[in-house]
Amino acid sequence: MIRRRFFLGSLGAAIALKPPALPAQSTVLYQPARHSEDDWLEKLPGKHRMVFDTTDPAGFGGALLFSNNFLEANKSSYGLDYSDMAVVLIARHNSTAFAFNNAIWAKYGSVLAQRLNFNDPKTKQPPDSNLFNAAGYGGALPSLGITLDSLIKRGVHFAVCRMATRALAGAIASATGGQTAAVNDELIANTIANAHMVPAGIVTVSRAQERGYTFALSV
Repeated sequence: MIRRRFFLGSLGAAIALKPPALPAQSTVLYQPARHSEDDWLEKLPGKHRMVFDTTDPAGFGGALLFSNNFLEANKSSYGLDYSDMAVVLIARHNSTAFAFNNAIWAKYGSVLAQRLNFNDPKTKQPPDSNLFNAAGYGGALPSLGITLDSLIKRGVHFAVCRMATRALAGAIASATGGQTAAVNDELIANTIANAHMVPAGIVTVSRAQERGYTFALSV
């Protein structure tokens, strides 16, 4: 009996010293959902992904400059091609108007200028063209001479806020006596090249990061 009690006691000690098995745990704690509205972000070619968020004229111009720096530094210092970089610039809130072409600015420049508090730095008058695609402004604009077309040719894409576009359409319609729906369609038909209308710019800020884009806020 003594030996049996000793054996059981030893066995109990051995069992007590052995740590209990833990259930297997997945290393993936969170996996964002995928939505077809955002699939265009995945289709852009590139080994490196960068997204710039802009909400006003100064931020938009700065993002043009920094997009250029991102492309050129990767090319000159890393030996990469422009096609190796997927770069997206988000135009939302008070930067949305710069995602529209010269035809829109020629027609509605005075309304846009008043809404954005943005005038031509040379003439001090409302612009009649998209100045971020105009030559000859250099340091007069925060883009320091980097134009939309120069970036578009190197593959930069633009996410244009549909909610802000609708708000612009309403302001234009109110100022001109037009219909908001018709102006909204006109704006969408006159986006710059490589533009993607997105449900909301702020949503794309989130979705791009979920798709592997590094985020930068341009102010």
